[in-house]
Amino acid sequence: MARLTHILAATDLSASSLHAVDRGFMLAQATGARYTVVHALGVDALAPLRELFGANNAAITEKIVDEARDKLGGILAQPERNRGIPAGIRLEEGQATAAISAFADADQADLLLLGAHGAGFLQRVLLGSTASRLLRKSRCPVLVVKQTAHDSYRRILIAVDFSPASRTAIDLARTLAPQAHLLLLHVFEVPFEGKMQYAGVSDDIIFQYRIEARERALHQLHELADNAGLSPMDYTVLVLQGDATRQILVQEEQHDCDLIVMGKHGTHVTEELLLGSVAKRVLAESGSDVLIVVDERMADITPITA
Repeated sequence: MARLTHILAATDLSASSLHAVDRGFMLAQATGARYTVVHALGVDALAPLRELFGANNAAITEKIVDEARDKLGGILAQPERNRGIPAGIRLEEGQATAAISAFADADQADLLLLGAHGAGFLQRVLLGSTASRLLRKSRCPVLVVKQTAHDSYRRILIAVDFSPASRTAIDLARTLAPQAHLLLLHVFEVPFEGKMQYAGVSDDIIFQYRIEARERALHQLHELADNAGLSPMDYTVLVLQGDATRQILVQEEQHDCDLIVMGKHGTHVTEELLLGSVAKRVLAESGSDVLIVVDERMADITPITA
């Protein structure tokens, strides 16, 4: 299983974004990882003050920072929230996207937690929002927390595409919730099925291709589970044909899953494509928390500048 040594939660101090903070305390308690909570003040909020107060800028900025630290410290000190687990506090003056991702990299965070619908930079997980940009830029796994953190995850749906991220997803899921049952889901399409139909290939032959594709995927899923050290009681495999987003959301509901795990594919200039349309739609439409892991083949690609 993967080992977590440092968990980082980002919050804008809104009530809904604190779901991520609470889940972070729970995971830190379960894994023994060091826990830090980061709040980005936003450079745009401080810039007008610098111009307005001139020489007094430093004092004004310090007061804002102190007030934010006191508020966050009071939240983290609540016994019903922290479970007796200490949490470090980190305040960043910069914009959330750059400041939080830079701090996560510099401090070698193993997992970044975000609230799904906070105010400000965590207002919504949609294309173009700061939270979405954080998801796409992050070089470590990102857990988007939608639900109140009452219990450990019980049933985890892992969307498997057989990339290196699939094994990473299983290992991390087992670390976050060792007792959870895993649903390993692969959604497939028969290559060139539309072209075969257009070319007049018989339905019987196309149906046979579907059977063969499903059997190959089932074999690969069991092989992946075995290589990850799962016992037959730990997981269920499911291979379905059709639209990946729809199948993921349907299975989430049918199997009463409380966490969905998916992969993304890198961190460079084409980051919108690398997060993937399926991941973005699942993030927007699912009711469960969503964990996005990085495809190890792409994680170290040097960013391309325009």
